[in-house]
Amino acid sequence: KKKEKKEKKKKGKKKGKKGDGGGEEEEGFKLAPSAFLPGVQESSQTYEDIWKTRDETDNFQQKYDAELIKEAKRGEVESEIRLHVDDLMRQELKNLKAAIERDKGKKGKKGKKSGKKKKGKKKGKKGKKGRKGKKGKKVKDITADKTIESLYEELVKEGILVQYPKVKMSDYLGEYSYLGTTLRQANIEPMPSLSDVRRVVTEYGILPLGSQTVHEAAPLVKSLLIAGPHGTGKRMLVNAICTELGANLMDLTAENIVGKYPGKAGLTMLLHLVLKVGKLLQPTVVYIGNAEKMFMKKVPKTDLSDPKRLKKDLPKIIKKLSAEDRIIFVGTSRVPWDILLIQYLE
Repeated sequence: KKKEKKEKKKKGKKKGKKGDGGGEEEEGFKLAPSAFLPGVQESSQTYEDIWKTRDETDNFQQKYDAELIKEAKRGEVESEIRLHVDDLMRQELKNLKAAIERDKGKKGKKGKKSGKKKKGKKKGKKGKKGRKGKKGKKVKDITADKTIESLYEELVKEGILVQYPKVKMSDYLGEYSYLGTTLRQANIEPMPSLSDVRRVVTEYGILPLGSQTVHEAAPLVKSLLIAGPHGTGKRMLVNAICTELGANLMDLTAENIVGKYPGKAGLTMLLHLVLKVGKLLQPTVVYIGNAEKMFMKKVPKTDLSDPKRLKKDLPKIIKKLSAEDRIIFVGTSRVPWDILLIQYLE
């Protein structure tokens, strides 16, 4: 009996501890609210209100419905008429006020006061203009006198804008890892399968750039790194992204740009051309092979490609990309851990 009492007390203490720590437990991963859900809900509500009970069996040619168009346009017409009516009402109100002031003989005094107020407003506006002038700094377009066709031709001749083989994402063959769930249950993170690689590249590289609406609403992805041993299809995935998007491919690999656009001025011109042409003719994929070399502390003497040439300017350019720019930087690497080791050692 004594043993049973002791065991019960121990169990009670354990339960108490669990109850105390329940409030301190970290919350699990929570998905952020979707930017697409309101649009889907609105479309679903439109279907429920208009199309669910409508019989379209005799409308094989899908002719327009005049009543639906009238209902849609009626609101637009009402809003336009309301604006005109508001303007007329304001004008009538001004005329009435002017007539009342004329009768009272106070029109002159009011004119002086309004004149003073206007002067004060003008001064305020000047001050604001001065402030705006200080804040706004426009970036000069160093190729403003050239057409986009000539810039495109220049990049092609220099070998920066390259042609790629047509490869579909479905051509990247690979099976799904069926043992992944079992390993996760045993708290073992499995190696990603080729099917997982295909899915991630599609979700982060293809879908956001395929639509301007999706690109602006979805989380902004500016760059991707595809890592893997030699011969695993890293460059093939880059070509697949370009093929699925119909995008331009610009190759900024160190071996490709060596000897081109020399010096600081040349590098500035190169990056300017890549961004300008990439934004005007988007979507654009900027490819950088052997991306780990850019961040290596010591480059082998045998490597004459100057891989650290873009190290300072490239991160600045990537930061400047906004949701309106359908440009993505894709790097490939065989030894990405070299960069991590250097960072940990430092």
